[in-house]
Amino acid sequence: MPPRRRSTSGYCGVRARLNGTFYAEIPSGDERIGLGMFETAHEATRAYDAVAWRLGCFRRTMNFHDVWTREQAEALAPPPPAVTREQQRRHRELEQRLVIVERDERLRLEWAW
Repeated sequence: MPPRRRSTSGYCGVRARLNGTFYAEIPSGDERIGLGMFETAHEATRAYDAVAWRLGCFRRTMNFHDVWTREQAEALAPPPPAVTREQQRRHRELEQRLVIVERDERLRLEWAW
């Protein structure tokens, strides 16, 4: 089996884009998880390594080998905030208020005209 080819950035899981940014993604089963766009290859590589560590990937698939604990992984690439049911309820309530305000403003403008 031939050795794996490194990407255009020189790091595993990180690709250089034409606009000068770097895109990181990691394989997970049959699909690839996009980790987003980053300003530097180092930031993208750190995000890749943190997610690889969380997914339990082999250390040989990582670019840097200095992530040993969950705290280090979260410091490098913090997980997205969890959305609770209370936050969802509050968001729906605010959306409903916005619809009412927009309708009231439209009616006020019609009355003023």
